[in-house]
Amino acid sequence: MENLEEQRYIRAKERVGHIKSFYCNLTAYCVVIPLLAYLNFRTTDFLWVFFPAIGWGLGLLGHWMTAYGQNPIFGKEWEERKVQELMNDKEF
Repeated sequence: MENLEEQRYIRAKERVGHIKSFYCNLTAYCVVIPLLAYLNFRTTDFLWVFFPAIGWGLGLLGHWMTAYGQNPIFGKEWEERKVQELMNDKEF
């Protein structure tokens, strides 16, 4: 029973690390993108700020999906099926 509680603790601690990392990334996004927008509007007429905002935003979305387990492709059900498949595999 202790082993199960220890595993749950390790998984919970790992999840908290992912969530903390997501919020650090979100904070950096909220600070850097406005600075880049200010720099963009002060220096040129070409709106290049949308490229890093969209690219980083997509990465941030992926980070959120990982932190909160909301991945529609590789969700919990997929993980469980894959674990069972590998456990049943004789060569593994």
